[in-house]
Amino acid sequence: MPLDPKAKALIDQMAAAGGPPLNQLTPTEARRQGNEMLRMMGGQPPQVARVEDRKIPGPAGEIPLRIYAPSGSGPFPVLVFFHGGGWVIGDLNSHDIPCRALTNGSGCVTVAVDYRLAPEHKFPAAAEDCYAATKWVAENAASIGGDARRIAIGGDSAGGNLSAAVALMARDRGQPSIAFQLLIYPATDGALNTYSHKTFTNYFLTDELCAYFWKQYIRSDADRSNPYAAPFYAKDLKGLPPALVITAEFDPLRDEGEAYAEKMRAVGVPVKISRYDGMIHGFFSMGAVLDQGNKAIAEAAEALKVALRK
Repeated sequence: MPLDPKAKALIDQMAAAGGPPLNQLTPTEARRQGNEMLRMMGGQPPQVARVEDRKIPGPAGEIPLRIYAPSGSGPFPVLVFFHGGGWVIGDLNSHDIPCRALTNGSGCVTVAVDYRLAPEHKFPAAAEDCYAATKWVAENAASIGGDARRIAIGGDSAGGNLSAAVALMARDRGQPSIAFQLLIYPATDGALNTYSHKTFTNYFLTDELCAYFWKQYIRSDADRSNPYAAPFYAKDLKGLPPALVITAEFDPLRDEGEAYAEKMRAVGVPVKISRYDGMIHGFFSMGAVLDQGNKAIAEAAEALKVALRK
Protein backbone atom coordinates (compact mmCIF):
# COMPACT_ATOMS: atom_id res chain seq x y z
CA MET A 1 0.00 0.00 0.00
CA PRO A 2 1.08 3.62 -0.40
CA LEU A 3 2.08 5.69 2.59
CA ASP A 4 -1.00 6.75 4.54
CA PRO A 5 -1.91 10.37 3.56
CA LYS A 6 -2.01 11.48 7.19
CA ALA A 7 1.40 9.92 7.83
CA LYS A 8 2.78 11.65 4.72
CA ALA A 9 1.35 14.98 5.86
CA LEU A 10 2.97 14.52 9.26
CA ILE A 11 6.37 13.72 7.75
CA ASP A 12 6.10 16.70 5.39
CA GLN A 13 5.13 18.99 8.26
CA MET A 14 8.09 17.87 10.33
CA ALA A 15 10.46 18.34 7.39
CA ALA A 16 9.11 21.85 6.79
CA ALA A 17 9.61 22.74 10.44
CA GLY A 18 13.34 22.15 10.02
CA GLY A 19 15.73 21.71 12.88
CA PRO A 20 18.41 19.06 13.39
CA PRO A 21 17.45 15.38 13.69
CA LEU A 22 17.62 13.76 17.09
CA ASN A 23 20.87 11.96 16.25
CA GLN A 24 22.59 15.34 15.87
CA LEU A 25 21.56 16.50 19.34
CA THR A 26 23.00 15.71 22.73
CA PRO A 27 21.07 13.06 24.65
CA THR A 28 19.64 15.77 26.93
CA GLU A 29 18.45 17.85 23.96
CA ALA A 30 17.10 14.77 22.19
CA ARG A 31 15.08 13.83 25.26
CA ARG A 32 13.58 17.28 25.58
CA GLN A 33 12.59 17.44 21.91
CA GLY A 34 11.54 13.81 21.50
CA ASN A 35 9.49 13.58 24.68
CA GLU A 36 7.61 16.79 23.89
CA MET A 37 6.83 15.57 20.37
CA LEU A 38 5.44 12.27 21.67
CA ARG A 39 3.24 14.02 24.22
CA MET A 40 1.84 16.39 21.59
CA MET A 41 0.96 13.60 19.15
CA GLY A 42 -0.89 11.54 21.73
CA GLY A 43 -3.81 13.91 22.18
CA GLN A 44 -5.75 14.49 25.38
CA PRO A 45 -4.99 12.02 28.19
CA PRO A 46 -8.02 9.85 28.95
CA GLN A 47 -9.14 9.58 32.55
CA VAL A 48 -8.41 6.40 34.47
CA ALA A 49 -9.67 5.40 37.88
CA ARG A 50 -6.39 6.02 39.68
CA VAL A 51 -2.78 7.01 38.96
CA GLU A 52 0.04 6.57 41.44
CA ASP A 53 3.76 7.28 41.16
CA ARG A 54 5.98 4.99 43.20
CA LYS A 55 9.65 4.03 43.50
CA ILE A 56 10.89 0.49 44.01
CA PRO A 57 14.33 -1.00 44.68
CA GLY A 58 16.37 -1.75 41.57
CA PRO A 59 19.75 -3.24 40.73
CA ALA A 60 21.45 0.18 40.85
CA GLY A 61 19.12 2.34 42.91
CA GLU A 62 15.44 3.16 42.87
CA ILE A 63 13.28 2.62 39.77
CA PRO A 64 10.36 5.05 39.32
CA LEU A 65 7.04 3.49 38.34
CA ARG A 66 3.68 4.94 37.36
CA ILE A 67 0.72 2.73 38.19
CA TYR A 68 -2.59 3.15 36.34
CA ALA A 69 -5.68 1.42 37.74
CA PRO A 70 -8.89 0.71 35.76
CA SER A 71 -12.41 1.11 37.03
CA GLY A 72 -14.03 -1.76 38.87
CA SER A 73 -12.92 -4.10 41.60
CA GLY A 74 -9.77 -6.19 41.41
CA PRO A 75 -7.65 -8.08 41.51
CA PHE A 76 -6.93 -7.02 37.93
CA PRO A 77 -4.53 -8.49 35.39
CA VAL A 78 -1.33 -6.47 35.09
CA LEU A 79 0.55 -5.03 32.12
CA VAL A 80 4.15 -4.02 32.84
CA PHE A 81 4.92 -1.42 30.16
CA PHE A 82 8.33 -0.29 28.90
CA HIS A 83 8.39 2.92 26.86
CA GLY A 84 10.14 3.35 23.54
CA GLY A 85 12.72 5.95 22.57
CA GLY A 86 15.79 4.06 21.42
CA TRP A 87 16.90 3.41 25.03
CA VAL A 88 17.92 7.11 25.01
CA ILE A 89 14.71 9.16 25.18
CA GLY A 90 11.25 8.60 26.66
CA ASP A 91 9.97 8.63 30.22
CA LEU A 92 6.80 8.19 32.25
CA ASN A 93 5.27 11.31 30.71
CA SER A 94 6.12 10.61 27.06
CA HIS A 95 3.97 7.44 27.05
CA ASP A 96 1.36 8.50 29.60
CA ILE A 97 -1.47 8.61 27.03
CA PRO A 98 -1.06 5.11 25.51
CA CYS A 99 -0.66 3.68 29.03
CA ARG A 100 -3.95 5.28 30.06
CA ALA A 101 -5.68 4.03 26.91
CA LEU A 102 -4.36 0.49 27.39
CA THR A 103 -5.53 0.51 31.01
CA ASN A 104 -9.06 1.50 30.07
CA GLY A 105 -9.26 -0.78 27.05
CA SER A 106 -7.79 -3.91 28.60
CA GLY A 107 -8.98 -3.65 32.18
CA CYS A 108 -5.38 -4.14 33.32
CA VAL A 109 -3.45 -2.35 35.98
CA THR A 110 -0.67 -0.85 33.86
CA VAL A 111 2.72 -0.37 35.49
CA ALA A 112 4.96 1.95 33.45
CA VAL A 113 8.67 1.60 34.17
CA ASP A 114 11.11 4.53 34.09
CA TYR A 115 14.23 2.46 33.42
CA ARG A 116 17.76 3.86 33.21
CA LEU A 117 18.65 5.46 29.88
CA ALA A 118 21.69 5.35 27.62
CA PRO A 119 24.35 6.54 27.03
CA GLU A 120 24.75 7.28 30.73
CA HIS A 121 23.68 3.71 31.46
CA LYS A 122 24.71 1.20 28.82
CA PHE A 123 23.32 -2.27 28.18
CA PRO A 124 22.29 -4.24 30.20
CA ALA A 125 21.12 -1.47 32.58
CA ALA A 126 17.71 -0.91 30.95
CA ALA A 127 17.01 -4.63 30.56
CA GLU A 128 17.97 -5.37 34.16
CA ASP A 129 15.77 -2.52 35.45
CA CYS A 130 12.83 -3.81 33.43
CA TYR A 131 13.37 -7.35 34.65
CA ALA A 132 13.62 -6.14 38.26
CA ALA A 133 10.41 -4.14 37.90
CA THR A 134 8.56 -7.12 36.43
CA LYS A 135 9.78 -9.35 39.25
CA TRP A 136 8.69 -6.72 41.79
CA VAL A 137 5.23 -6.59 40.22
CA ALA A 138 4.90 -10.36 40.42
CA GLU A 139 5.93 -10.37 44.08
CA ASN A 140 3.82 -7.36 45.06
CA ALA A 141 0.85 -7.57 42.72
CA ALA A 142 -1.70 -7.58 45.53
CA SER A 143 -0.41 -4.23 46.81
CA ILE A 144 -1.36 -2.55 43.52
CA GLY A 145 -4.67 -4.38 43.03
CA GLY A 146 -3.15 -6.86 40.59
CA ASP A 147 -3.25 -10.61 40.09
CA ALA A 148 0.23 -12.19 40.06
CA ARG A 149 -1.09 -15.09 37.98
CA ARG A 150 -2.01 -12.76 35.10
CA ILE A 151 0.98 -10.62 34.18
CA ALA A 152 1.83 -9.35 30.69
CA ILE A 153 4.80 -7.31 29.54
CA GLY A 154 4.79 -4.91 26.62
CA GLY A 155 6.26 -1.86 24.99
CA ASP A 156 6.97 -0.05 21.76
CA SER A 157 10.23 0.06 19.78
CA ALA A 158 13.02 -0.05 22.37
CA GLY A 159 10.29 -0.95 24.84
CA GLY A 160 9.34 -3.87 22.61
CA ASN A 161 12.98 -4.88 22.61
CA LEU A 162 13.06 -4.73 26.40
CA SER A 163 9.82 -6.72 26.63
CA ALA A 164 11.30 -9.49 24.50
CA ALA A 165 14.49 -9.39 26.57
CA VAL A 166 12.58 -9.62 29.86
CA ALA A 167 10.60 -12.58 28.54
CA LEU A 168 13.88 -14.35 27.77
CA MET A 169 15.39 -13.40 31.13
CA ALA A 170 12.33 -14.59 33.06
CA ARG A 171 12.36 -17.92 31.24
CA ASP A 172 16.12 -18.36 31.69
CA ARG A 173 16.07 -17.36 35.38
CA GLY A 174 12.94 -19.32 36.23
CA GLN A 175 10.85 -16.34 37.36
CA PRO A 176 8.57 -14.49 37.24
CA SER A 177 5.77 -16.18 35.33
CA ILE A 178 4.69 -14.06 32.34
CA ALA A 179 1.46 -14.82 30.51
CA PHE A 180 1.73 -12.60 27.42
CA GLN A 181 4.04 -10.35 25.39
CA LEU A 182 2.87 -7.20 23.62
CA LEU A 183 5.66 -6.31 21.18
CA ILE A 184 4.98 -3.09 19.29
CA TYR A 185 7.41 -2.65 16.37
CA PRO A 186 10.18 -4.15 18.51
CA ALA A 187 13.88 -3.72 17.83
CA THR A 188 15.24 -7.28 17.82
CA ASP A 189 18.36 -7.25 15.63
CA GLY A 190 21.37 -4.97 16.00
CA ALA A 191 22.73 -5.74 12.53
CA LEU A 192 20.39 -3.16 10.88
CA ASN A 193 20.63 -4.93 7.52
CA THR A 194 17.11 -6.08 6.72
CA TYR A 195 15.18 -5.11 3.61
CA SER A 196 13.05 -2.64 5.59
CA HIS A 197 16.17 -1.02 7.06
CA LYS A 198 17.57 -0.54 3.58
CA THR A 199 14.29 0.63 2.03
CA PHE A 200 12.41 2.79 4.56
CA THR A 201 15.23 5.15 5.39
CA ASN A 202 13.35 8.44 5.71
CA TYR A 203 9.93 7.76 7.22
CA PHE A 204 10.06 9.44 10.64
CA LEU A 205 12.52 6.86 12.04
CA THR A 206 15.62 6.98 9.85
CA ASP A 207 18.35 4.40 9.51
CA GLU A 208 20.82 6.99 10.81
CA LEU A 209 18.74 7.40 13.95
CA CYS A 210 18.57 3.62 14.42
CA ALA A 211 22.36 3.44 14.21
CA TYR A 212 22.68 6.34 16.67
CA PHE A 213 20.41 4.68 19.23
CA TRP A 214 22.26 1.36 19.06
CA LYS A 215 25.60 3.14 19.43
CA GLN A 216 24.37 4.89 22.57
CA TYR A 217 22.96 1.68 24.07
CA ILE A 218 25.58 -1.02 23.55
CA ARG A 219 29.00 -1.32 25.16
CA SER A 220 30.63 -2.85 22.08
CA ASP A 221 29.63 -4.46 18.78
CA ALA A 222 29.59 -7.83 20.54
CA ASP A 223 26.35 -6.72 22.24
CA ARG A 224 24.61 -6.57 18.85
CA SER A 225 24.23 -10.34 19.01
CA ASN A 226 23.66 -10.70 22.76
CA PRO A 227 20.11 -12.13 23.08
CA TYR A 228 19.22 -9.77 25.91
CA ALA A 229 20.15 -6.80 23.68
CA ALA A 230 19.10 -8.34 20.34
CA PRO A 231 16.51 -11.06 21.07
CA PHE A 232 16.56 -12.37 17.49
CA TYR A 233 19.89 -14.03 18.29
CA ALA A 234 18.56 -16.16 21.13
CA LYS A 235 19.44 -19.76 20.29
CA ASP A 236 16.23 -21.14 21.76
CA LEU A 237 12.85 -19.39 21.90
CA LYS A 238 10.88 -22.34 23.26
CA GLY A 239 8.80 -21.71 26.32
CA LEU A 240 8.23 -18.02 25.76
CA PRO A 241 4.80 -16.48 26.44
CA PRO A 242 2.28 -16.00 23.61
CA ALA A 243 2.73 -12.71 21.78
CA LEU A 244 1.07 -10.05 19.68
CA VAL A 245 3.63 -8.40 17.41
CA ILE A 246 2.47 -5.12 15.88
CA THR A 247 4.49 -3.67 12.98
CA ALA A 248 4.22 -0.72 10.59
CA GLU A 249 4.67 -1.07 6.83
CA PHE A 250 7.00 1.94 6.36
CA ASP A 251 9.20 1.22 9.36
CA PRO A 252 12.88 0.24 9.31
CA LEU A 253 12.12 -2.15 12.23
CA ARG A 254 9.31 -3.93 10.38
CA ASP A 255 11.24 -6.94 9.10
CA GLU A 256 13.20 -7.68 12.26
CA GLY A 257 10.01 -7.57 14.33
CA GLU A 258 8.22 -9.93 11.98
CA ALA A 259 11.27 -12.20 11.70
CA TYR A 260 11.40 -12.52 15.47
CA ALA A 261 7.69 -13.33 15.53
CA GLU A 262 8.17 -16.03 12.90
CA LYS A 263 11.12 -17.45 14.81
CA MET A 264 8.96 -17.76 17.94
CA ARG A 265 6.12 -19.27 15.94
CA ALA A 266 8.47 -21.87 14.42
CA VAL A 267 9.14 -23.37 17.87
CA GLY A 268 5.50 -23.43 18.90
CA VAL A 269 5.00 -20.07 20.62
CA PRO A 270 1.50 -18.75 19.80
CA VAL A 271 2.07 -15.50 17.91
CA LYS A 272 -0.11 -13.07 16.00
CA ILE A 273 1.60 -10.67 13.60
CA SER A 274 -0.42 -7.53 12.88
CA ARG A 275 1.09 -5.24 10.25
CA TYR A 276 -0.49 -1.80 9.82
CA ASP A 277 -0.25 -0.93 6.15
CA GLY A 278 0.65 2.64 5.25
CA MET A 279 1.91 3.36 8.77
CA ILE A 280 5.23 4.66 10.06
CA HIS A 281 7.27 3.94 13.16
CA GLY A 282 5.82 5.53 16.27
CA PHE A 283 2.20 5.53 15.08
CA PHE A 284 1.01 3.64 18.19
CA SER A 285 1.66 6.79 20.26
CA MET A 286 0.32 9.25 17.67
CA GLY A 287 -3.43 8.78 18.04
CA ALA A 288 -4.12 12.52 17.87
CA VAL A 289 -2.82 12.70 14.30
CA LEU A 290 -2.92 9.10 13.03
CA ASP A 291 -6.20 7.20 13.42
CA GLN A 292 -4.41 3.89 12.98
CA GLY A 293 -2.65 4.51 16.27
CA ASN A 294 -5.97 4.36 18.09
CA LYS A 295 -6.87 1.17 16.20
CA ALA A 296 -3.60 -0.43 17.23
CA ILE A 297 -4.16 0.48 20.88
CA ALA A 298 -7.64 -1.04 20.66
CA GLU A 299 -6.22 -4.23 19.12
CA ALA A 300 -3.53 -4.45 21.80
CA ALA A 301 -6.05 -3.87 24.58
CA GLU A 302 -8.35 -6.58 23.26
CA ALA A 303 -5.44 -9.03 22.94
CA LEU A 304 -4.49 -8.34 26.55
CA LYS A 305 -8.08 -8.78 27.68
CA VAL A 306 -8.34 -12.16 25.95
CA ALA A 307 -4.90 -13.43 27.01
CA LEU A 308 -5.30 -12.43 30.66
CA ARG A 309 -8.91 -13.31 31.31
CA LYS A 310 -9.59 -15.59 34.27
